[in-house]
Amino acid sequence: MSIDFGHVLGAARGYRDLARVAAAQIDPANQRAQHGFAWLATGVAALEAVARWLAANQGGTALDRQVAILAFAEAIGQLTGGLPMGQNELFRPSDLGLTNAAQDIAEACRDLTEADLVQTRAAVAGALAEGQWPSEGLHDPELDAVRDQFRRFTDAEIVPQAHKWHLANALIPDATVAKMAELGTFGATIPEAFGGLGLSKLVMCLITEELSRGWIGAGSLGTRSEIAGELIAHSGTAEQQAEWLPRIASGEVLPTAVFTEPDVGSDLGSLQTRARFDGQNWLIDGAKTWITHAARSDLMTLLARTVPDARGYAGLSMLLVPKPRGTEADPFPAPGMTGSEIEVLGYRGMREYALQFDGMEAPADAVLGGEEGQGFKQLMRTFEAARIQTAARAVGVARRALELGLDYALARKQFGKALIAFPRVSDKLAMSLTDFVMARELTYAAARAKDTGKRCDIEAGMAKLLAARAAWSNADASLQIHGGNGYALEYEISRVLCDARILNVFEGAAEIQAQVIARGLLEGRN
Repeated sequence: MSIDFGHVLGAARGYRDLARVAAAQIDPANQRAQHGFAWLATGVAALEAVARWLAANQGGTALDRQVAILAFAEAIGQLTGGLPMGQNELFRPSDLGLTNAAQDIAEACRDLTEADLVQTRAAVAGALAEGQWPSEGLHDPELDAVRDQFRRFTDAEIVPQAHKWHLANALIPDATVAKMAELGTFGATIPEAFGGLGLSKLVMCLITEELSRGWIGAGSLGTRSEIAGELIAHSGTAEQQAEWLPRIASGEVLPTAVFTEPDVGSDLGSLQTRARFDGQNWLIDGAKTWITHAARSDLMTLLARTVPDARGYAGLSMLLVPKPRGTEADPFPAPGMTGSEIEVLGYRGMREYALQFDGMEAPADAVLGGEEGQGFKQLMRTFEAARIQTAARAVGVARRALELGLDYALARKQFGKALIAFPRVSDKLAMSLTDFVMARELTYAAARAKDTGKRCDIEAGMAKLLAARAAWSNADASLQIHGGNGYALEYEISRVLCDARILNVFEGAAEIQAQVIARGLLEGRN
């Protein structure tokens, strides 16, 4: 089957532009329409990323082209028919008054929208069964070497142990953390002048994707170092940079991000935790929740209100708060700080905590950058990289779900043949691979945008939005392939499903990403 991808992409872009005009004329309070536009634009951006991937590979292999056909066909079908924003929320062209425009694009892409793709899906599943995967080379020996190194490490050190660690709700072992540090996991993007590798955000994505393929906990361990490293590198004083960045890069210091509060969530302007200076130290009072890796960490990047008379974001400052590392027997040995574990379905390996502060001391020079009231702005600068990294985590989870579904479909036999021989199974595998490639390429595109130094909150939001959906849908499809066995704790897919679900919630829920994307695009920032 031959498709003119350029023609289809041009039609999709035209449709997106019409949607932008329509969305600009709708009350911003109409979140369904606004967020639907964000999802629509994200779908078009994913097609652009897939087209660039094909071009970079000189048109790609036969499997690459088959995956691209499925990606374009599904995306156009959703744009013109019904685009899932959630399990029970479909955005339709009529929500933006685009019914006629949708019919026009469907007609313009008739060769694709009316194509019989049964054989294409079967061919993709058959290629997977033979051990083939779509092109993933980045045409840069250094980048390809990083992927290969972390893939080997993950296969040897993470994959064989991850499910056991998950079932025991165990922390990632210190020995494994040390090996990750030796590979440069925690200092990948920290400047070389401070002991890091000084590498790109794209490298960060490759590292995170491979580690998360083994276990999301392993991939997420570096997120805290990424957030802290970027905060300090971009906003810290020279003294703060010299004190903390080399130790974060080496893995000597494990940071934790302490932002969220009970009953606040994404509304950071309503934070109530306070810090007051007593002439010698900062004294912290308040409560935080959903703090990952709080016990075993050595440094808290803590957002608190230091200017009590300033409203909203203006009174917030970012504090660098050192703390003693906790143990199983005494998880929170610091005076003025207590905590309790929040038991969770998945996303284990670091543990989640609710924290309470009652006069906990932080040093006099704890304010990031030495200037109060800048905490929210400083944090916003890190969200782009954090969301791109979260998208990379989702890409890794999506791939692992697909690998597990494929392995089971090849090994399990019913009615005298392997499950992969049944079209409803092979279709799930083919579309899971398609979703994985779209999410991966959109995530890499966001990382490349970040590496140019430009503002890329839209690109980061799109990557996280799409990749989180791919991780969940792939995990759900894989569990379905496993049947009843997938619901048993002994099977790895049960863990992957639980891990996948959190990706649509943390680092800004899907609804927050859609809001950021819609607002940015309607302001003309992309």
